[in-house]
Amino acid sequence: MSSTIDQDPQRTTAAAEPAPAGRSWQGIRALLVRLHFYAGVFVAPFLLVAALTGLVYAFAPQLDQLAYGDRLHVERVGDHPRPLAEQIAAARAAHPEGTLASVITPAEPEDTTRVVLSVPELGEKQRTVFVDPYTAEVKGELTTSWGSTPLTTWLGDLHKNLQLGETGRVYSEVAASWLWVIVAGGLILWLGRSRGQRAKSTKGVLLPDRTARGVRRTRSFHAATGVWLALGLLFLSATGLTWSQYSGERFERLLDAAKGHAPELDTLLPGAQPPAEEEGGEHAGHAGHGASAHSADPDPAAFDAALAVARKAGLGGTVALTPPADTSSAWVVAQKDDVWPVHYDQVAVDTTKGEVTAHTRWADYPLLAKLTKLGVQGHMGVLFGLANQIVLAALAIGLILITFWGYRMWWQRRPTREDRSALLGKAPARGTWRRLPLPLLIPGIPAVAALGWALPVLGCTLLAFLVVDVLVGVVRRSQAA
Repeated sequence: MSSTIDQDPQRTTAAAEPAPAGRSWQGIRALLVRLHFYAGVFVAPFLLVAALTGLVYAFAPQLDQLAYGDRLHVERVGDHPRPLAEQIAAARAAHPEGTLASVITPAEPEDTTRVVLSVPELGEKQRTVFVDPYTAEVKGELTTSWGSTPLTTWLGDLHKNLQLGETGRVYSEVAASWLWVIVAGGLILWLGRSRGQRAKSTKGVLLPDRTARGVRRTRSFHAATGVWLALGLLFLSATGLTWSQYSGERFERLLDAAKGHAPELDTLLPGAQPPAEEEGGEHAGHAGHGASAHSADPDPAAFDAALAVARKAGLGGTVALTPPADTSSAWVVAQKDDVWPVHYDQVAVDTTKGEVTAHTRWADYPLLAKLTKLGVQGHMGVLFGLANQIVLAALAIGLILITFWGYRMWWQRRPTREDRSALLGKAPARGTWRRLPLPLLIPGIPAVAALGWALPVLGCTLLAFLVVDVLVGVVRRSQAA
């Protein structure tokens, strides 16, 4: 997007001079120029890493196919798969370790059935055994994390935290926190510049000026590409913040206050007394992923019984069946169809009576819960299948190009005279906040403080920049004196 990083070479000296006195609405543009410049210089490396890792992660399904195709897919034989009991028996015969946590039915006719085992030495991860649904032959096993293969898990952690654990998550939150600021500021600067200096046509805003040369040409490609990608980049910023480390916590508070969480499935059998809460009970029996509290496997035939009841209740497609955590709890059968239109219905099943005791429907989710779920799925590239992946790849490549053009403009603006040479262009003038009109400055300070609380990483990095900026100003004044 447009900023002082893209100003013309002859304006370099003017940009480095002190900001003129006097408050006016033009001060808003000066402040945006300075903010966009420094955000671009210091945050762009984080965005570049996020774009590169996200580009690879977007095609994790295809990479999974290359790495684990022999375990994930089989040849379809007939129209009727073997009973789950036979498939589970085959999986347990090959892998008797641990306990049976859940079973996930195939998403497509050529997919394998996944028998998920809880193995103590794996911690939060699981051992997933892949079984041919037509022959009950075990095709292999993988150590999975919440249903994801080792490769997808590794790529996801690389994108989220650079394989550095919780500490590394700060990098991605910096990128997500500042991305929307950079995009919004760039849009305002480019649209305002286009109205004043270029043709007011839509073409002048959306298409680069191929007749321009030097920094103007680079700027037009930088800004026009940003306009095309703006909506997608804002989406990635917002959805990335929802499950970030610090801003995500604030978002959870918002969901609590607005009652925007997905409805919880009541798994207590009618007439039964709730058991005493056990350690880790919050995640016990998590549909498709959590480990059952049983010390021994449930009857494999009960999986077929639970599946039959869920099918009669209208749960189609791929489902995850989780055994009850104790004798007072019901089976949980949950849909796992992430491709639009999504299916996330769940039912609690009493297999002894062959009936559904409770259910949650996707249609009953609060609006915030729906938007959150769909946003996360879209960010991960699984909502619209291959189309979703292509869009994410285009956004990542576009962000890489925008970053390259931004740094190129900074380099193109460098002084090239023999008596005034430099490696890079000069930064915008300091003190732009003193040019802001008071009707904007007075409410703007508490608004920025509130924004810093809602987005802690944005607030901390902005405060750090202000502190450094003040110190630089003090040093320069003392040197001048």
